Amino acid sequence: MTDAHPVPRLRSVAIAELPPGAERSDVADPRLADWVARITTLTRPDEVVWCDGSDAEWRRLTSEMVAAGSLLPLDPVAHPDSFLARSDPDDVARMEDRTFICSVREDDAGPTNNWREPSAMHAELDALFAGCMRGRTMYVVPYSMGPVGGSISQVGVQVTDSPYAALSLGIMARVGDAALAAIGPDAEWVAGVHSVGYPLRDGDGDGDGDGDGDRDGHGGTRRRADVAWPSNPVKFISHFPEERAIWSFGSGYGGNALLSKKCFALRIASVMGRDEGWLAEHMLVLKLTPPAGRPVHMAAAFPSACGKTNLAMLRPTIPGWTVETIGDDIAWLRPGADGRLFAINPEAGFFGVAPGTSVESNPVAIETMREHTIFTNVAVTEGGEVWWEGKTPTPPEHLIDWRGAPWTPETGTPAAHPNARFTVPIEQCPTLASDWYEPDGVPIDAIVFGGRRATNVPLVVEAEDWTHGVFVGATIASETTAAQEGAVGELRRDPFGMLPFAGYNMGDHWQHWLDVGEALGEHAPKIFQVNWFRKGADGSFLWPGFGENSRVLAWIAGRIADEAAGAATPIGTIPAPGSLDLRGLEVSDDTLEALFEVDPGSWLDECEQTEAFFAALGDHVPDVLRDELARLRDRLAAAQTDAAVLPPSVRASSVGPCSLTGRPDRQ
Repeated sequence: MTDAHPVPRLRSVAIAELPPGAERSDVADPRLADWVARITTLTRPDEVVWCDGSDAEWRRLTSEMVAAGSLLPLDPVAHPDSFLARSDPDDVARMEDRTFICSVREDDAGPTNNWREPSAMHAELDALFAGCMRGRTMYVVPYSMGPVGGSISQVGVQVTDSPYAALSLGIMARVGDAALAAIGPDAEWVAGVHSVGYPLRDGDGDGDGDGDGDRDGHGGTRRRADVAWPSNPVKFISHFPEERAIWSFGSGYGGNALLSKKCFALRIASVMGRDEGWLAEHMLVLKLTPPAGRPVHMAAAFPSACGKTNLAMLRPTIPGWTVETIGDDIAWLRPGADGRLFAINPEAGFFGVAPGTSVESNPVAIETMREHTIFTNVAVTEGGEVWWEGKTPTPPEHLIDWRGAPWTPETGTPAAHPNARFTVPIEQCPTLASDWYEPDGVPIDAIVFGGRRATNVPLVVEAEDWTHGVFVGATIASETTAAQEGAVGELRRDPFGMLPFAGYNMGDHWQHWLDVGEALGEHAPKIFQVNWFRKGADGSFLWPGFGENSRVLAWIAGRIADEAAGAATPIGTIPAPGSLDLRGLEVSDDTLEALFEVDPGSWLDECEQTEAFFAALGDHVPDVLRDELARLRDRLAAAQTDAAVLPPSVRASSVGPCSLTGRPDRQ
């Protein structure tokens, strides 16, 4: 570990008498044992439990939580071994305004992150964490992100006073003794400290928090009554990149409490990747296999609400093609010994958004959550079957909503919270690829970026090269809808799908991508942009989406194998006429033309917005990406001029479904 490891930071906390379970004789790293002892002294739990991720632990924790009212067992026939949790209405989602990057230098956090000076943040956190676990059990959760001992894997330890977090971590990461054994004296590990911030008594033994030393009249300490979902109005999710540490207080929900997820796997890991020459990205990973030929592995990044999980679990409509799932949310990518880029999904489970998930949109996800699943903030029938908006075309007549109140279709409020979740082991996924178990990951053949764009962006475009592909990733955006803030159609930038998750300056993140590509050289994967959401003049989607997206993936695979023809446009290469497999799909020529139309004027307008976006990020934006923007403008201006001087009949055909020039490329 580096000298910046968080253990020295806690040496000011003198170890006091430890509660049962705090000391464990088989901890190989004395720094870890010391760290747990000092965290225990700071937070003052009544008991310490080391988690092993076993079935027995699952049964024990779920039984205890059901008895406490924190979990509700679901119908054992419809949802075997599954449970419902209802959070406090104040604690329902990720909180970007309470999420901080506490790098030593503010400039390292960049303008897209909230920065706090590390020592000031630690001082505030020390005061909050002092005694915050009184009356509770502290769970110590050692875990591996990726196969234990894998060449891309990393290890971490989280302490938490939330059994919900401990239980969920057992699903989302490889928890247990093997991970603990991997933390030796010379190992690097990420430290995570989490508390819901709801102690059951104060330092005087009070249960009411007033410090007057009340007693129950029988010589014992009076405890504050617990609640089904403890949390605290004061919330912090604080990352210390140089220390490789995360401190989270006040929230028990999702990535705020499951520190292995966005906190470690993206914000801290992205800094680790920058320092060590690899990438931690908000990407799915899938394996695409044609009827004949070698499999293709793809990593893909999308902003929220763009069908990322649906693509990761795709069921192709093209006969003979298969898609297998490796990951739906996070990818770690590292150059391998042979010069290619290899990737793992570091997670062991899915933490998916339930609303909108249905047999039509994602049958694989529905089958995956058939059992052994924790649902959070969904609705249930009186018999204990889960439901959420979009699960079926028509809602049941009577439900119990996510707050625990009676609900009917006339109630006028959502039955499930819009951010309701399911947490389920990845090994239950029927399309799980055996590659998920590969300790050294899979070679990535293609990287795909996408956003929700009603206009401008064609169905699929291939970038000219790695640098152009980084420009595409840096400028990914989605258009706002009536349900979002801002004017309808306004572009909301989410570069690489990492805007809330990059642990360092976004401009430096782009430079790191450029550096990785330079190191890969000729082995760098091809980069593509896709858009399933383009709309026609009547406002309807032009492309059917879902399983039909396999046709786009098949063209991408053809480009990788040099078997699919393309046509040049100012923004990149799109399918040449006849190269996109549309057999059995009713898509008119007009629709196809609209799907691939590249309008130079609209794109030049978008370039203005891109320039303003770059300006907002300051001087960390790499010069080569500003050069890419200038070249794009030149190509668009030339195309606009060429189209203006053509006769109308030629102009109509040249701005058809495949290119502005109509010329297939020669790649």
